[in-house]
Amino acid sequence: MITQIIGRLIEKNPTQLVIDCNGIGYEVNISLYTFSQIGLEEKIKLYTHLQIREDSHTLYGFFTIFERTLFRLLISVSGIGASTARTMLSSIDPKSIQKAIVSDDLETIKSIKGIGLKTAQRVIIELKDKMFNLYESGEIPDIKNNTIKEESLSALEVLGYSRRQSEKVIDNIIQSSPDSSLEELIKMALNKL
Repeated sequence: MITQIIGRLIEKNPTQLVIDCNGIGYEVNISLYTFSQIGLEEKIKLYTHLQIREDSHTLYGFFTIFERTLFRLLISVSGIGASTARTMLSSIDPKSIQKAIVSDDLETIKSIKGIGLKTAQRVIIELKDKMFNLYESGEIPDIKNNTIKEESLSALEVLGYSRRQSEKVIDNIIQSSPDSSLEELIKMALNKL
């Protein structure tokens, strides 16, 4: 398995790069996100995923390990191939995809070309738990607050408060005290509603 490639950038376009490694030019398929991260430097390092099929060997390149890991998780979902996963990473940046999956944001996933309702649901169901374990640069993106926010909104809805009204109050509380637990968040919201 080819896991990374370091070499001289020969050709660059939004969907592919050609990287020269000691006289051999490797064609690497990339997402628009990776394309936007690559500057004008001549020497380049990409993390790669090699897909071997009966009729082709295709190399996919990613600017970060996080993006490559997300790509591999996406192609593990039934109905999502490498080209669809690349389209997803081209349409929305990797952190936003992770946030959308964790927060059950079906509309964001569905907005990507080639992703229908059933596929979007499958992505969320199959990858939600795995997204909690996916880190970038040692940090967990705002997932904790999103999950607590959703759970507190659901609890307030059950108690008879409108979602729209509750959401404004919850957002203000999260901004003022981001480390609140679910119980604290609900108690503070009840005092303000």
